[in-house]
Amino acid sequence: MSNSKKKKESLFNTAIVQKRNVLNELRRNSMSLQELRFFSIYLSKINSRDISTRVVRFPLEDFKRIMEFQTLNLTQLRESFTRLLQQVVSVPNENGRGFSSFQLFKRCKLLQDELDQWYVEIDAHDDALPLMFDFKNKYFTYQLWNALRLKSSNQIRFYEILKQYETLGKREIAVAELRELLGISPNEYPRWDNFKIKVLDSCQQALSENTDITFTYEKGKSGQGGKWLTIIFHIQKNKKHVDPLSLADFIDQKQNVVEVMDENDIISQLLKVCNYEFTHEDIQSAYRFAKTFVNDKAIKIYFEQTYLKLLEIEKNKKISNRFRYFFKMICSDADRQRKEQQDREQTTGYPATYDIAEYESTSVLDDWDN
Repeated sequence: MSNSKKKKESLFNTAIVQKRNVLNELRRNSMSLQELRFFSIYLSKINSRDISTRVVRFPLEDFKRIMEFQTLNLTQLRESFTRLLQQVVSVPNENGRGFSSFQLFKRCKLLQDELDQWYVEIDAHDDALPLMFDFKNKYFTYQLWNALRLKSSNQIRFYEILKQYETLGKREIAVAELRELLGISPNEYPRWDNFKIKVLDSCQQALSENTDITFTYEKGKSGQGGKWLTIIFHIQKNKKHVDPLSLADFIDQKQNVVEVMDENDIISQLLKVCNYEFTHEDIQSAYRFAKTFVNDKAIKIYFEQTYLKLLEIEKNKKISNRFRYFFKMICSDADRQRKEQQDREQTTGYPATYDIAEYESTSVLDDWDN
């Protein structure tokens, strides 16, 4: 093995994320699992002591695997770039009065180098630079492989929230604050037993099986009727953690493995694109019906587009039950898809395959060259 290859593998294996506490404590996280992973990878690729490393390049094929795209074209990339550029953070001002809001990233580019190799380039927003560079205290670090092994956005955020306090070994946090840090709306898991099972216990198992820390928890302050107001977390090093997963290995795995998405994580994202208007149970029933004709990779875009159509329709007519109308729109799409499929089968003699996102069957390079 060449020295350059050994050096590259060593860098992958020892990739370190340095994250300021203030960035970790931002409320209302809206990033998907893939976007959270991408942000962690970005932080691991910059040198926080060298602002000139703010621009990071990814080979297009690596970007595709990180974001878990099954295929690529320009439409899909624009959607992804738009999502990344829409990530806005609100940071308290240094004097403690008010706050400032700005984007994390200012520019994403799809470029081709002199060897005709395609790559993605991303640059941090100028206002976000103090959150990522030249800080000397109030930050924590972790090895990138911890974020790569986790399977939902809740799990990654939970890991970071507790990792920040690992040296203290303990963190007491209000239940309401924890929900905000995880980006969980009041409509999600409103009952304590559901929140405990789906969030606390699920993340406890995931961190124990996949990261370098474990935790236990107990009730802190109680409210009326014994209601949990705060949770006390006890954080320890995970002596049984698995071998680290390098970024190179993670990208290689994505070449051949289609990861099964967690239903709760999908529903959480669907609640957000519908502006938390519907209940968890409503979105769950709509998702379970819609996935009969829309795959999980396209379901978020489909729900977002359908919800926007609902808002446009309501401008011209009164809708008494918005969820019932929303669900009927999904049913109509399903009926139309079945009819189109039957028509194609009669015309071609072959079963037709339906894909809600037309771009999923198109190559990005084909689109670009045309």
